[in-house]
Amino acid sequence: MGIVKVSDELHEAAKLMAKAMSRSINAQAEYWMRIGKLVEEHPTITYGEVLKILVSQATIDADSHVSENI
Repeated sequence: MGIVKVSDELHEAAKLMAKAMSRSINAQAEYWMRIGKLVEEHPTITYGEVLKILVSQATIDADSHVSENI
């Protein structure tokens, strides 16, 4: 884990969205980074398709955690 410096403007935007979405500021920033990474990797996909990928990744992560605890 590392520290990422962002502009005051972006930090305030993350703080506002974090509050609106009931996330921590760090969780909001990570969410935005994950979306940005996916869009850079797949520049033609829509936001809805990005969300499907994120849900798929979360499902895989959840399934692997369940099997680790068995």
